[in-house]
Amino acid sequence: MPSLTELVRVHTDLADEDVTWLQMLQADWQIIADLSFADLVLWLPDKEGRGFWAGGQMRPTTGPTAYVDDVVGTFVPAGRRPLLDAAYSSGRLLREGDPEWRDDVPVRVESIPVRRRDRVIAVVARNTNLMGIRTPSRLELSYLQTAADLTRMISEGTFPSLGQRSDHADSPRVGDGFLRLDADGHVAYASPNALSVYRRLGLSGDLDGRSLAEVTRGLVPPLRRPDEETLSAVLGGRDNRDTEVGAAQVSLIVRSIPLRHDGEHVGAVVLVRDVSDLRRRDRELVTKDATIREIHHRVKNNLQTVAALLRLQARRIDEPAARLALEEAVRRVGSIAIVHESLSQSGEGHVDFDEAADRLAAMVTEVSAVGVRARVRRVGSFGRLASEVANALAMVLTEVLQNAVEHGYPAGRQAELTVTARRALGRLHLTIDDDGVGLPEGFDLDQSTNLGLSIVRTLVESELGGEFILGPGPAGRGTRATVDVPLPRE
Repeated sequence: MPSLTELVRVHTDLADEDVTWLQMLQADWQIIADLSFADLVLWLPDKEGRGFWAGGQMRPTTGPTAYVDDVVGTFVPAGRRPLLDAAYSSGRLLREGDPEWRDDVPVRVESIPVRRRDRVIAVVARNTNLMGIRTPSRLELSYLQTAADLTRMISEGTFPSLGQRSDHADSPRVGDGFLRLDADGHVAYASPNALSVYRRLGLSGDLDGRSLAEVTRGLVPPLRRPDEETLSAVLGGRDNRDTEVGAAQVSLIVRSIPLRHDGEHVGAVVLVRDVSDLRRRDRELVTKDATIREIHHRVKNNLQTVAALLRLQARRIDEPAARLALEEAVRRVGSIAIVHESLSQSGEGHVDFDEAADRLAAMVTEVSAVGVRARVRRVGSFGRLASEVANALAMVLTEVLQNAVEHGYPAGRQAELTVTARRALGRLHLTIDDDGVGLPEGFDLDQSTNLGLSIVRTLVESELGGEFILGPGPAGRGTRATVDVPLPRE
């Protein structure tokens, strides 16, 4: 299904400012569809004047749809739907006298010109399924009256508003709680859901005829409400934006849309939503995140303590083989500690592994016990890795680098190692090249008894589900270790 921007670019001559206006309209037209109990279709004028392209579609959540199929991207030639042509050319709201019949369903069609400044840039068709129509309740009448006010504002070019937009992903919907305010900010009608929301806030009695801003000010303590200017603007229905208020364990998001006729403020629609459960879960997630970060921090500290004790023990041992084994254990514990340190700082279950890889490389060169001066260069990026991948890969990288330094160079020689990382098609490709003496004659990885290589194979093949290859380097010079592992989807 093509996007609005794609359709505009290919089929219309609308300016970028016009597209921005239409996108702002679409950001709020779920509200209009729900208030109207009707489907909305945005029709864009063809640049050659041949007709209209359907650039957007919205179905109501409050009533039956008039469109079973999606129509975005379809074309209607000029003359096939006279109401569209007339609304676009005249700039007036028009309604079909008799309903259309679609699949044995009567549909009332209205055409609403979308005006920006002094010209009409598109038409919104409002399609109401009349099947099962009945006498509307007071709630439905309030919905329809507000929808009529908003569609009139669209035709006058005063809606959508150029003011501050909502930045809440959980912005209230019509069914969450609906209030209609008069020009003075007093409640003309409050839906049952809106009353329930305010009673959870502590309201006793009804809202009809009362100032919504004053009622809210009396129910919400100063620390749980916005500044006075925002409170008066939103709860008084004077500004098109939202705010959050709360008391005790109750949190509300309040959204205001001012209503104007011929430039005069006549009232507002205010939507309210109880987000107490969402905020409680947010607080639980924050607490859980802080706990996890603290755990990683303590694990890192404990691992560093273990490494320090092993290093101290190694200094007290005269047997070279035993000392070397303890130093290798120090290195392995240290590599895991580096990953936990990164996790304790990130606050997430992922690690920026580039920094960790650079620190691991530095650690390997620092603890080298064979008198080899080593320099490690990284090419490419590992990117962000999940903690379970990062822990295993840290051990793999450390073991391969250390193995190369210890077994690939004679004492006193300068070692040059290159770590190349590349992500592609959901996999991580890693190569470690050295310029050392290469593998021994007849070397067979399957027959090798080297502990470090056994650790690497186990981690890569069993834990990461990847492949590990160790062989001659490019052009037969040195050694190349290749690791190829799948990456879990984030």
